[in-house]
Amino acid sequence: MPIDPSVAIGADLGEVAFAWTPSDVLLYHLAVGAGADPVDERELRYTYERDLRVLPTFATVAANLRTFTPPALRFPGVDVDLAKVLHGKQEIELHRPIPVEGKAVARTRIADVFDKGKAAVLVQETEVADESGAPLWTARSSIFARGEGGFGGERGPSDKIEWPDREPDAVLDVPTLPQQALLYRLCGDRNPLHADPAFAKAAGFDRPILHGLCTYGVVAKAVVDAFLDGDPERVSAFGTKFAGVVFPGENLRVRVWRETGRLLVTTTAPERDDAPVLADTVLRSR
Repeated sequence: MPIDPSVAIGADLGEVAFAWTPSDVLLYHLAVGAGADPVDERELRYTYERDLRVLPTFATVAANLRTFTPPALRFPGVDVDLAKVLHGKQEIELHRPIPVEGKAVARTRIADVFDKGKAAVLVQETEVADESGAPLWTARSSIFARGEGGFGGERGPSDKIEWPDREPDAVLDVPTLPQQALLYRLCGDRNPLHADPAFAKAAGFDRPILHGLCTYGVVAKAVVDAFLDGDPERVSAFGTKFAGVVFPGENLRVRVWRETGRLLVTTTAPERDDAPVLADTVLRSR
């Protein structure tokens, strides 16, 4: 059986020591679209080391920057074909701003496995601390494995957000680049779904799709720039559900509602009749 929840839930996936440099941060920021105006002082905070600040979503790639092979979904109690896998949810909680350079240790476990009938959802939790043991961030991700449900497990909680009954406070139109997925894969995710047309077609897509975590970073930057004065250090948490795909080169429409201590966000693809892309997105600020 590809998924055995009795073995998978609680499984310790081990410890990974890693490091990053300002050059890694600069590459990540370029990969999520920073620097479109290379003489804008706020853009230079992302793309020039003089006053470099780190987007919180860098946490999703920091441990994998030196990964040069496609990922595998093989853990205790889990063995799933990569072509069936989509990212379901991602959340980052920042215990403090991410430094522009550092060394850290990440420890990951499988926090839960849910049975959605036609699919399984694997929930991973990663705690990251610096060399002294001081917490840096906690990341939680849900992996959606198509065709792997029906094993009799729990469906999992429903955590839909109650949306304000009013128009959004801002509507942001954000471009993506035709080569965005090819740039982003240099940050460590070499899944061929994002580069190989034949692989993407076999997985049911007309062409390679953008990494969900790339869209996550693009939207985080857009919201930070529009609502937090371009200061990523003000972000304390950022989470989303991946509701649909993005094809590189498409525009994104980001709608934002301001509430006390948080921003509620949705993202759609306007060129495909506002097809959902990210849903139930929440950015919490300091």
